Amino acid sequence: MSAIFISNSNSSRFILTGFPGLEVDYLWLSIPFSSIYIMIFLGNCMVLHVIRTEPSLHQPMFYFLAMLAFTDLCMGLSTTCTVLGILWGFIQEISLDTCIAQSYFIHGLSFMESSVLLAMAFDRYVAICHPLRYSSILTNDKIMKIGVAILCRSTLLIPPVIIRLKFLNYCRPHILSHSFCLHQDLIRMACSDIRFNSIYGLALVISNLLLDAVLILISYVMILRAVLAIASLEERIKSLQTCVSHICAVSVFYIPIIGLTMVHRFGKHLSPLVHVLMGHIYILFPPLMNPIIYSIKTQQIRKRVQRLFYLKEM
Repeated sequence: MSAIFISNSNSSRFILTGFPGLEVDYLWLSIPFSSIYIMIFLGNCMVLHVIRTEPSLHQPMFYFLAMLAFTDLCMGLSTTCTVLGILWGFIQEISLDTCIAQSYFIHGLSFMESSVLLAMAFDRYVAICHPLRYSSILTNDKIMKIGVAILCRSTLLIPPVIIRLKFLNYCRPHILSHSFCLHQDLIRMACSDIRFNSIYGLALVISNLLLDAVLILISYVMILRAVLAIASLEERIKSLQTCVSHICAVSVFYIPIIGLTMVHRFGKHLSPLVHVLMGHIYILFPPLMNPIIYSIKTQQIRKRVQRLFYLKEM
């Protein structure tokens, strides 16, 4: 084993970690994971297709939902090759360049999803707190600008910390903690000065994920105040029901992040399998659940999906 560590520490290739202790069951594990990836692909493509082909869904709320579905689709695709490659026995290692590219897409898409969820919270705030000005505030031009801002925020802030990974000296054993590459995994193996990566990475998390979570919370406090000011109980319930899907989407995004952070911070005594499972939940749970949530909870999407399947049966 020490020989493997030495050879790995002097190479630019990294060993991917599958599911420790379950190596003999990889073929069986590939069945549920393949099914999950297929469901992610079909579910998010279905949401995009429904929004694109149904004129009545060409509204701000559904434009943001399309952004969310596209982000989830890309997030699922970003790890398909490495996760299924390990389970099918095709790959065990990954090059440094490929690893850096994958970490860029994973972290960038995570920030993008957070930004889209914030935009959707703003949409719900305007719709409930300023219903008469909704169409004038969220025009197609404004939505396009929000989309461009989300894209720039998610793609242009990360390169400084990701590019520097290329120039670090990796002298510790090249064994990744997951079936995919994360920034924190790579700097853990580096012997170079990683202060820039640590400080800049923390700043990115605070200015993206944490700030977005705080702003989403503030928006819902204001929404709740506006709803409680409505005299009719029926109207209160109706207003809150329009937020249920978004609250569920926020929950399935942030809860796995909190869980993964807690496991990495306080779960060093836990089995490596727990860390691996939490990593996969963080990557796969939101893109798997969001199409299900919006297909069930959003009446317009649900009716259009039902009509789509009904036409196929005909």
